[in-house]
Amino acid sequence: MAEKRDYYEVLGVAKDATEDQIKKAYRKLAMKYHPDVNKDPGAEDKFKEINEAYEVLSDKDKRARYDQFGHAGMDGAFGQGGFQGGFSDFGDLNDIFGSFFGGSGFGFGGSSRRSANQPRQGQDRYMQMRIDFMDAIFGKTETITLEVDEQCSHCHGSGAEHPEDVQTCPTCHGSGYVMTQQRSMFGVIQQQSVCPDCHGTGKKVTHVCHKCHGKGYEHRRVKLDIKIPAGISTGQQIRIAGKGERGSNGGPNGDLYIEIIVQPHSTFKREGNDIYIKVPISALDATIGTSVQVPTVYGDVELKIPEGTQPNTKFRLKGKGVKTSRQTGDEFVEVMIEIPKKLTRKERDLYEQLRKGQKESPFERFKNSFK
Repeated sequence: MAEKRDYYEVLGVAKDATEDQIKKAYRKLAMKYHPDVNKDPGAEDKFKEINEAYEVLSDKDKRARYDQFGHAGMDGAFGQGGFQGGFSDFGDLNDIFGSFFGGSGFGFGGSSRRSANQPRQGQDRYMQMRIDFMDAIFGKTETITLEVDEQCSHCHGSGAEHPEDVQTCPTCHGSGYVMTQQRSMFGVIQQQSVCPDCHGTGKKVTHVCHKCHGKGYEHRRVKLDIKIPAGISTGQQIRIAGKGERGSNGGPNGDLYIEIIVQPHSTFKREGNDIYIKVPISALDATIGTSVQVPTVYGDVELKIPEGTQPNTKFRLKGKGVKTSRQTGDEFVEVMIEIPKKLTRKERDLYEQLRKGQKESPFERFKNSFK
């Protein structure tokens, strides 16, 4: 079996990373390697590894246990290293310490086990959506089809036909766990395990819901209208509440996060809220000046090119960039002067006349500066 990688290394965070940093790193990686998005070989295994790391590092108790004992603290594999041969035959070492120290010492279990039968929110889901450049500028509504497990409309997640059909589990008395005893070299050891009757929920349903058949949720194929705001850019996310993975024990669904990928435009280039464009003009227009109709995302705008305009000169069209709720960008027009590769006889004669009328050419001025 391949050796597990360090969970901090898996998420690419430091060991003193905050909860927000861990969550941010997880979202980024989950979105990249989600099987619905990434079809590369090994992406699914990578996604599972990421989820396993996040499940541990996002839980304070599990993280403390992992920081102290590493992977061994996650699965009871303390038989490796200094404890080899000492505890390997006695199951989960967490249960052993729990029997001596009341289940709360050394950062083991404790509160996470006591709350295991509480409602828990489901995992978030991630997907990407590619949109046209102009749709990102002006916004639009895009309809997507999604398969989602939604809370049953009849039982509201309880799995019971009526509220009174939900009773406390008689086996575990609502805790979700049962205690068993085992004799060992230390004496009688108590071990805690998931209740076999309620499977950790702490509840017993006497009459299951006729609509979901006791599952508490319904699998549906739904259409969602996703409102894409004007001015959105590549990498930004849209959150759809409650359309993530289903919760457990009647908990709410996670959320759906849609990352927007804006397709590039053939003419316009966006940087922040500004738009850049290159327009060609002739050497004659640059020399004596002209007016041109420049394309913008809002339509053509007249731009005056003054005489003597040099190559790569940039002009600013104020307010013709991307408009967001906070600010409006500008459009910057870069002039590209085109030199004709072929001339008619008449054009050549006119250029010869202009050259003869020059007092001094640019090259002559350059050479004279060395004298």
